Amino acid sequence: MTAPVVAVGRPAAPGSGVLRVVVTKVLTAIVVLFFVATAAFLLVRLSGDPVKLILPPDATAQQEATLRASLGLDRPLLTQYLDYLGGLPRLHLGTSLVYDQPVAEVLFSRVPATLELAGAALLVALVIAVPAGTFAALRRGRAGDTGVMTGVLVGQSTPAFWVGILLILIFAVQLQVLPASGYGGFAHLVLPAVTLAVYSVAVIARLLRSSLVDVLGSDYIRTARAKGLGTAGVVLGHGLRNAALPVVTVVGLEVGSLLGGAILTEQVFSWPGLGRLTVEAIQNRDFPLVQAAVLFFAATFVVVNLLVDLSYTILDPRVRVTA
Repeated sequence: MTAPVVAVGRPAAPGSGVLRVVVTKVLTAIVVLFFVATAAFLLVRLSGDPVKLILPPDATAQQEATLRASLGLDRPLLTQYLDYLGGLPRLHLGTSLVYDQPVAEVLFSRVPATLELAGAALLVALVIAVPAGTFAALRRGRAGDTGVMTGVLVGQSTPAFWVGILLILIFAVQLQVLPASGYGGFAHLVLPAVTLAVYSVAVIARLLRSSLVDVLGSDYIRTARAKGLGTAGVVLGHGLRNAALPVVTVVGLEVGSLLGGAILTEQVFSWPGLGRLTVEAIQNRDFPLVQAAVLFFAATFVVVNLLVDLSYTILDPRVRVTA
């Protein structure tokens, strides 16, 4: 009887699995952005005719037709859509109907202000949420835990615009220690950053507390304590590292939420960022600018989610990216 022949192939390269997953996620991201671009293109055109807003009320039909033709809005919808999709790979996003400038220039001129605000808000959120969540976990079931979680719940339930108005009344109107609006130095950044960070503080602190409570009840934590490690060594050396995975996921998602949530905050504080620009573009029915802003927010979420997925293997060697 002949023994079966077993084909021995060359083992896969160590990084091939990771590469396949990255390529798959990138392709998925492209599909997601395609549908986002399509939805943005169609939905903004349901808002009405921008020509009516650009021209004065007493404009003639001939003037409207001339402007509509100059803006390319008289072409068939399918032609406009195909031209729009064709320009995306080259970042040719069209010309702003209001600013009469390339959309990419208008958009990226406002991005630094939004990134500055979102970055400051994320820093504030982490500085407050990590100690608060850790403190609540170590005081589980006690008055400190109850107090922190009550404050967190209030923060998560409070609208950002209301928090912003309240901070303006207290620190700008009553105490007069911080400016109520505008863009400039560090003082102008404090109130909008704190306002934007309130919701993120609540989300991160609650999740960290829950995750850390589970980790502190694990066998290896009890073993570490039995070896004589103090509370600080156990929490910092073992607890926070192993409780970080779900928190990293939420922090990554919060980056996108902070950029999107900046729309209301920028309106309240007259912050010249992308959120305020988007509101103005919607009000003016600036189709190309709205489409570009929506794509920017969507692309931010997609990129951050990809980076979060890949960061798992760094935080926990037991986690491996599999195809």
